[in-house]
Amino acid sequence: MPLSWNEIKSRAIIFQKEWAEETSEKAEAQSFWNDFFNVFGISRRRVASFEQPVKKADNKQGFIDLLWKGIILVEHKSRGKDLERATQQAKDYFPNLKEHELPRYILVSDFQRFKLYDLDLGHQSEFRLDEFAQNIHLFDFIAGYEKRVYKDSDPVNIEAAELMGKFHDCLKEIGYTGHDLEVYLVRLLFCLFADDTGIFNKGIFREYIDLHTKEDGSDLAMHLASIFQVLNTPEERRLKNLDENLTQFPYVNGKLFEEPLLLAAFDSKMRLMLLEACAFDWGKISPAIFGSMFQAVMDSKKRRNLGSHYTSEKNIQRVIKPLFLDDLYMEFEQIKISRNGLLEFHKKIANLHFLDPACGCGNFLVITYRELRDLEILVLQELNKTGQLVTDIGSIIQVDVDQFSGIEYDEFPVRVAEVAMWLIDHQMNMKVSNTFGQYFVRLPLKKSVKIVHGNALRMNWEEIVPKAMLSFILGNPPFVGSKMMTKVQREDLLALFKKAKGAGVMDYVSAWYIKAAELIQASNIKVAFVSTNSISQGEQVGILWNVLFSVYHMKIHFAHRTFKWSNEAKKSAAVYCVIIGFANFDTSEKRLFEYENIKGEPLEVKAKNINPYLVDGNDTTVPRRRSPLCDVPKIVIGNKPIDGGHYLFTTTEKEEFIKLEPNSEKWFRKWLGFDEFINNYERWCLWLGDCPPNELKKMPHVLQRIESVKSYRLARASLPTQKLALTPTRFHVENIPASEYLVIPKASSERRKYIPIGFLDAHTLSSDLLFIIANADLLLFGILTSEMHMAWTRYVCGRLEGRFRYSKYIVYNNFPFPKTPTGKQKQAIEACAQAVLDTRAKYPESSLADLYDPLTMPSDLMKAHQKLDKAVDLCYRSQPFTSESSRIQYLFECYEKLTSPLLPIAQRKRTTRKLNHGARKRDEK
Repeated sequence: MPLSWNEIKSRAIIFQKEWAEETSEKAEAQSFWNDFFNVFGISRRRVASFEQPVKKADNKQGFIDLLWKGIILVEHKSRGKDLERATQQAKDYFPNLKEHELPRYILVSDFQRFKLYDLDLGHQSEFRLDEFAQNIHLFDFIAGYEKRVYKDSDPVNIEAAELMGKFHDCLKEIGYTGHDLEVYLVRLLFCLFADDTGIFNKGIFREYIDLHTKEDGSDLAMHLASIFQVLNTPEERRLKNLDENLTQFPYVNGKLFEEPLLLAAFDSKMRLMLLEACAFDWGKISPAIFGSMFQAVMDSKKRRNLGSHYTSEKNIQRVIKPLFLDDLYMEFEQIKISRNGLLEFHKKIANLHFLDPACGCGNFLVITYRELRDLEILVLQELNKTGQLVTDIGSIIQVDVDQFSGIEYDEFPVRVAEVAMWLIDHQMNMKVSNTFGQYFVRLPLKKSVKIVHGNALRMNWEEIVPKAMLSFILGNPPFVGSKMMTKVQREDLLALFKKAKGAGVMDYVSAWYIKAAELIQASNIKVAFVSTNSISQGEQVGILWNVLFSVYHMKIHFAHRTFKWSNEAKKSAAVYCVIIGFANFDTSEKRLFEYENIKGEPLEVKAKNINPYLVDGNDTTVPRRRSPLCDVPKIVIGNKPIDGGHYLFTTTEKEEFIKLEPNSEKWFRKWLGFDEFINNYERWCLWLGDCPPNELKKMPHVLQRIESVKSYRLARASLPTQKLALTPTRFHVENIPASEYLVIPKASSERRKYIPIGFLDAHTLSSDLLFIIANADLLLFGILTSEMHMAWTRYVCGRLEGRFRYSKYIVYNNFPFPKTPTGKQKQAIEACAQAVLDTRAKYPESSLADLYDPLTMPSDLMKAHQKLDKAVDLCYRSQPFTSESSRIQYLFECYEKLTSPLLPIAQRKRTTRKLNHGARKRDEK
């Protein structure tokens, strides 16, 4: 298991400090490099050899100073020697290294200076020993992490989308709307693209608009209609006296220009806008942008209803690389020296079939097709080296658009996806032409992608692609939350989940997982979906993955943990996503992609197994549990008035009310919800549940408040709420401890290392935005505010966007508290917990939000928490944990032991964990 980056950085600082004063002559090399590898928790002896014998380029015997085969070659010199010479010496060994031994990195050093070469990316980095810790990220591949960088889409795509969005708005303003507008816009996009990429003779569309239409735009629509008609007519069927300026447009086919549309209308402004669009270099545009262009001009209501979150190229790469592309490239590298191997491999990729069952405007299909064509070009280039290519390059191109299929609920994106696939096909044909010096084009269009318009959840996917042919299912199903689904969407989801308990809380995307799992039974088909992260955390995990595991026997092959969604569309929605790849069979090569920064690039870690929480661990789910798994106090929600705000007051409002009604003062109690507790805001509640009727009668302004609450409840649609009007002085939910109690906010920023929790006095009322634990002591507080409990929370709780949503049923009730701690261990936790509270008390003017903001958290508070973390760690095992991944793996192991149905009853009783709640010493405030 890799060390945490914090641990690696700490070791790096020690390493550079200890070796800074050394003379570091070559005789000490072995100690130096042993210490170097130890920084990353790696035993040098296990992975790399000193003085590896190998023939140099001149065939003379040489010795590589240090070689980790396939990873890194190290060449060192005595202090002050020429590192350029060392670099050349390192490269001289390459000709006689075997293919699998060739390193990706070269590191040369004189023990005070370092030069690192990334041979794949062509990057070079240079630094001194005293800068080693600052440059430690360059060696993430040694630590067991590997940074994966995906292609970002060119910003020119967004510029083009916004340009066409403005043109769309102009057409819509004059009343040209609906289906006709959508199809019209796609036709114009095709023409603009074709004009710059060789489908048309270069610039003929722009030239025609510029030279043959009036400046006032009055005849532009008529001329565009003529162009569209010509593009839909085979040359042999065109009128013999057709204007020669129109005859130069080719026959396109593909049904894009087949449907008759209402004639649009233009003015001079709109004509100039179209010419401006013509002047744009559409050759720089990825056809995948078609989807984003469409999104840019959709209204927000329609986008919400359809869940149209179009995927950026970067996110598509995150799916297709681990799903199939990395494996194909690895196979290609192994067989490229064999002609027969290349021919078989070429045949293989030409017989792969892909299905996107929620394809939208085809982004996934477009990028996947492009990547497959790129790989085919590499195959043909290798064959060309041996003179195996025929004269007509077109006759041996095998990868084609008919290997791709999709399903889309909305009609218009179906046509957009078809066009986008034709455009990418043309782009790739042009690339073939440039690569091999032969012009290759597919016009008129004959084969096409198969995009079916319909409800994917009610369709038989085998009717679109036979199961025996299908290789991969991929895409990003609609992002529609459980509470946002339409009646039809909910019916579709529940029909697939059948009798699974609790399926009503599932997000819409989960239905695609079930549908795919049904199809791929007893097959080698692999699936990968981009999804909202709700399916890998909170209560949805236990529902979805219990079905996928127990009914369909799925295994997760790879996963990207939570990252911030990004796409190319205008005003793209903020969504937190995961990517999960799975199949009906297991694999030993499991890949887990983790994000130090959810907006950044992932670090890849190899995993033995990936569970539904996207952790390296057994296939365990954490269901809703109504009572704690361990013997700890019960947790409940705070008070829920349902009063229309009539019982709640700010400090100023309270003071003004008391002036009107002096007798009400003693019935006011401090009121804390999430915001008030975290940000130290002051609010008050007029609590009348304990007020005798005779006293209420003496307070007319209070009676007015009671009457307002009664009226508010009676006006609600909910029958239970209406019944509450019978007892207007009582709350809907009442949880009022008789003594001091512990509170946990229901939500907390993911930026915080610790969720701020604390004790409140019995006179303070908590709202239902706080969880309440009565009879809690310092021991419980210490465990709940520790890194162990935070790790559990981060992995199993639900999220609101990125924020933690604490849950009593999922987080608290399932948390595996430490086995009966010893008296000494309890005392250590209690002392450290008290130190945390005492340190907070040093900053009376600072709110919990101030104290736990990672930028402003006081160092003494952080140190107090770290000591508490260690004390809690030692209740679980004899050594503190060094990384969050080791913590969560250990916690899941503990959880499995507690919940395993295989344990004998007596043994299960013995594993029940109990906390002895001792007295706490705290300053009462």
